[in-house]
Amino acid sequence: MSGCAMNFQLSSVVKYRNDISSLRICNRDFVFGDLVKEMKVAVLWIKGTQRSRLLVVNMSQSPIERQSVVEVESDVNLGKGDNVRNLGTDETEKFESDGNVGDGFNGGDGNGGFNNGGGGGDGEEDYEEKEFGPVLKFEEVMRETEARGATLPSDMLEAAKTFGIRNLLLLRYLDLQSSPGVLGFAIRSWSMLRNRMLADPSFLFKIGTEIVIDSCCATVAEVQKRGKDFWAEFELYVADLLVGVVVNVALVGMLAPFVRFGQPSASTGSLGRMLNAYNALPSSVFEAERPGCSFSAQQRLATYFYKGIMYGAVGFGCGIVGQGIANLIMTAKRSINKSEEDIPVPPLVKSAALWGVFLSVSSNTRYQIINGLERVVEASPFAKKVPPAALAFTVGVRFANNIYGGMQFVDWARLSGCQ
Repeated sequence: MSGCAMNFQLSSVVKYRNDISSLRICNRDFVFGDLVKEMKVAVLWIKGTQRSRLLVVNMSQSPIERQSVVEVESDVNLGKGDNVRNLGTDETEKFESDGNVGDGFNGGDGNGGFNNGGGGGDGEEDYEEKEFGPVLKFEEVMRETEARGATLPSDMLEAAKTFGIRNLLLLRYLDLQSSPGVLGFAIRSWSMLRNRMLADPSFLFKIGTEIVIDSCCATVAEVQKRGKDFWAEFELYVADLLVGVVVNVALVGMLAPFVRFGQPSASTGSLGRMLNAYNALPSSVFEAERPGCSFSAQQRLATYFYKGIMYGAVGFGCGIVGQGIANLIMTAKRSINKSEEDIPVPPLVKSAALWGVFLSVSSNTRYQIINGLERVVEASPFAKKVPPAALAFTVGVRFANNIYGGMQFVDWARLSGCQ
């Protein structure tokens, strides 16, 4: 075998990556001198316009040549019933009409486009098709899109050309992009919103619920905690409320699951490795695994700390803006009418740091737990039969969280000496 072995060049596969129609794992016998060893080989079926290519690659290591890999490429015109010679043996297998050789698995994409995971097995493919519908080929995608008088954004178009798009995701996008008013324009123009709405149609409901509940709960909590000093500290309440709206959008948006379109970065430098590691992280600690997209315990733990850093940055920035506005209002008010009951103007940087620490530690932990609870409820059989039950749970759990969070922030602010 060592005499006929050739070093495998990755470019051989990359060159035909857009023409790969299936990927199979098969057992093949290889001869190494006097030894015969059975190994698993990856069989890529590559279709061209004039002829078909069968690319057989052994990714295993032999006991003699530890890094050798075997590649055989056959340029033949194959039809149904033709024989394909196995690599390293004299056995042949029938060429199936769908272009698959032997038993194994079909490479598939978990989100209707590119993702950070690999291909799924037959069981995962069945689950994926049940959950998201069949994969539509490029021609089918364009036919459905043109029938709606719509156009696909560039990343979805590339995904359709390369892997196809799941039927449910395509129909969901076409429905959302045709929405009247600002929503339809935002879906067509803003991929961050589009990808989150494709993964979770209740995304905007959760943001709206969070803003309304937080504004109401913050008011009640502020009145209870500040008591008779509420009107004297009204500027602080307004600043907290305005910053809270921005923070709510960030809290919900940064933990929301999203559909991943586009190929991961091929960069190999330090920055490229960091970006690849970030792209491989789940959106939240308890994000559900999907076919072709799985997460390790280390990745979930890293997500908690990474989101904490992000929340801390958002909290500090919003604190600078919100507290800065409040301080300007307080200073202007006191320049007109001074009173002995006036409280000191809170320190700007210290207050912003409080917002950063609070979001990084308290809010990050609480909202990670909420996302996990919502995931469990939404995946339950009862919620699938009665969708409003999941929405009602979202309202209830976020209502309780905001009451607790609002009261906790006032305590933290007073303990830190900011208010």
